[in-house]
Amino acid sequence: MLTGKLVRVRHSRNKLLPVYLDTTDRDWRETATHLLELFRTLPGRTRSEVEDEIRETIGDNPTQLVHQGLAKLLEDRCEFEVDAAHEPDELREKVFLAAGRARAARGFDRGAVLEAVAAALGTKPEIVDAGLFADLKSEQRLVTFDDCTVDYLLNRYNTALAQAILLRSTGVTVQIFGETTARYRQLFRAIKFHRLICDIQPSGPEAYTLRLDGPLSLFSSTQKYGMQLALFLPALLQCKRFDLSATVRWGADRKEKVFLLNDGDGLRSHTVDYGDYTPKDLVMFADSFRKSVDDWELSTEADVVKLPSGFWTPDYNLIHKATGHVVRLEILGYWRKTDAEKLYRRLASEHPDPFILAVSEQFNIDESPGEDWATNIYRFKRTPLPAEIAKLADALVAGTRAGSKVKPASDRPGKRR
Repeated sequence: MLTGKLVRVRHSRNKLLPVYLDTTDRDWRETATHLLELFRTLPGRTRSEVEDEIRETIGDNPTQLVHQGLAKLLEDRCEFEVDAAHEPDELREKVFLAAGRARAARGFDRGAVLEAVAAALGTKPEIVDAGLFADLKSEQRLVTFDDCTVDYLLNRYNTALAQAILLRSTGVTVQIFGETTARYRQLFRAIKFHRLICDIQPSGPEAYTLRLDGPLSLFSSTQKYGMQLALFLPALLQCKRFDLSATVRWGADRKEKVFLLNDGDGLRSHTVDYGDYTPKDLVMFADSFRKSVDDWELSTEADVVKLPSGFWTPDYNLIHKATGHVVRLEILGYWRKTDAEKLYRRLASEHPDPFILAVSEQFNIDESPGEDWATNIYRFKRTPLPAEIAKLADALVAGTRAGSKVKPASDRPGKRR
């Protein structure tokens, strides 16, 4: 990802125009080739040595923003590790204690101290010396570089420019046209994968409008949410026809600007399809549910549900093994109280079957989340408890059979887990 100082934009009245690279330009392709050749020689160097090599190659002049941006993207593809035969903090403790004893007895001799510690550890003094501060970021060693092609790097740069702008957005509206049902399902699941706050509405035949909150519209978690929004962009770029409009706050004075992007800009996705991916915490919940709950089957084959007011993408179907009753479950990502209640009201009035919305305090972005929770909303701290979800599903199914609304059996208003 590009940092703010590496982003190149132009201004046209109230519009923000990224200065994309022409990926077919000979000069930029030669620059990318040169940087890739440099990074292929760097494994084995320390981070400080890597930074020195980059600085010597491209300099730190502001006119070299593109070169620095390309280098930053290649740095992101590097893996650094602590390279030390012994834990650096343990080495420091032994050396400092030995130095203290030497100073008190006969005066300090650095070489003698290193030799004494090395002898105690069965190693060499130079290895002790090299490992003393090996855990410092500057001393971490480049282990692997994830190589790529020139085309990939230049296309990645253009996408990174757009992502850096979205990090400063207050709201994003996307219109998508003419995709298949499978593609829409994957896109909606990508929104859930990145835990974004989004309203999905049909806007014509095979067309939908997505309205996403921008990170600067939130009270808290702006950096994490902004990163998730930026990471969602490559999934959108896989669509054939789309129009994106974002309101952003730009510059030191946070002046409001408009950023526009569509399929004609030529940006290419550098990622695989997120539609088949599942967040790690949801995988852990599903595994725990299947191991600990006997009466209910948890199915990940939950289709996108069409409602009169739009679409809903639950995470799971809970299927009662004895009766076949189905309860749909969604574990919300980033949320605010008003959004959770809005979704609840939509489902309560438009969705005929039982449902559960699970909300985590960890992803709450309200200043004051409140305690007056509605029916069907389950509140938890880190991970939903399968037994409590099953208990609530039992109560909802029983209430449906009885023809009445049911208060959750667990997590009643004001109760936290």
